[in-house]
Amino acid sequence: MLPECDGGGRSPPGGEDPSVSLFREYLRVKTVHPDPDYDAALHFLDRMAEELELPIRKIEACPGRVVTIMTWEGTNPALKSILLNSHTDVVPVYQEHWKYDAFSAFKDAEGNIFARGSQDMKCVTIQYIQAVKRLKAEGRKLMRTVHLMFVPDEEVGGHKGMETFVKHPEFQKLNIGFALDEGLANPGEAYTVFYGERNPWWITVHCPGSPGHGSRFVENTAAEKMRRVINSFLDFREKEKHRLNTSECFTLGDVTTVNMTMVKGGVAYNVIPAEMDVSFDLRIPPQVNLQEFERQIKEWCNEAGDDVTYEFAQKHMNQNLTSTAENDPWWSAFAAACDELNLTLEKEIFPAATDSRFIRAVGIPAIGFSPMNRTPILLHDHNEYLNEGVFLKGISVFERLIPTLASVPAFPDEA
Repeated sequence: MLPECDGGGRSPPGGEDPSVSLFREYLRVKTVHPDPDYDAALHFLDRMAEELELPIRKIEACPGRVVTIMTWEGTNPALKSILLNSHTDVVPVYQEHWKYDAFSAFKDAEGNIFARGSQDMKCVTIQYIQAVKRLKAEGRKLMRTVHLMFVPDEEVGGHKGMETFVKHPEFQKLNIGFALDEGLANPGEAYTVFYGERNPWWITVHCPGSPGHGSRFVENTAAEKMRRVINSFLDFREKEKHRLNTSECFTLGDVTTVNMTMVKGGVAYNVIPAEMDVSFDLRIPPQVNLQEFERQIKEWCNEAGDDVTYEFAQKHMNQNLTSTAENDPWWSAFAAACDELNLTLEKEIFPAATDSRFIRAVGIPAIGFSPMNRTPILLHDHNEYLNEGVFLKGISVFERLIPTLASVPAFPDEA
């Protein structure tokens, strides 16, 4: 009788690692926007809590949006706790561009597991769970309490998830001292850690102008004003792109990205519109003076013509950074655990946005870290995948990180 295949065309000696099987099972839970099956995820997490023998709490942050928390109580629960955060939702897919069904968790002959969420960030969820399972199986006791938190709606801005929940009394009761959240893959040998994020600004510039017939040279049109606005924003974009491309010490998180994303206006080919709108997605690094940057935007609008105005659909102003100083107890513990595993770390500002920004905004240090090296960055991309070997090594990384962070000595204000 032929050995049974695992769905990916290979049957390794001894069968598939149970952690990999669990990972693939979770990837098949379709928590995909615009209609994520959060109930299926909650049932899965209920089972995980039962297997870990950990109490589980569910808090409805917003109607239909449940935050799930498993708690491993420490030997000194009065101390500030460690948060292991992950989100349960994933972004949509264009299935026609995928090699395999994006929710089949197909594993190829090289052990690459193809699925939406394989990098962002269902891998980390299962790595947390399996690392805690191993530690508990060894009979380990941790000094600080560890909370595993699973939040909805990160991929649509976190407004009904973490952004709301950090203001909830139940969040305050967790008494969090330090948090881990998602990072990005690194194509090289190193592992990337993120200690801050760029602020997303989504802005629409409104350009009113003189209407008229399409056969005439009408003065002061909306389109002329919009062209000047577009030129100002995109000229700045070119300057920032040049800074990134000509500096060896800059990463994407160190410069401001500008992208024109929407244009609106007009009713007919032969009618000059009375108004036109143009929208931009800006991502601004923490070192930029945000007040000065907004003054620059006002200046661009004034230069474009009379009555050009702007409004924000999103305007984040928090520029908190997590300390990576050698004498910082949390960072020192994190770096020491990675050093024991011979991991090379590259510190960066996260180029996009994660739930870490809401955690940092309430004064809690947070590091974005997904232990994936030798892996192309494929979050939100077609054919997102993670190799099973990289995934399994990540469990071992968290198995070292969690007890090290939970052993950080009491601070003077905790004694």
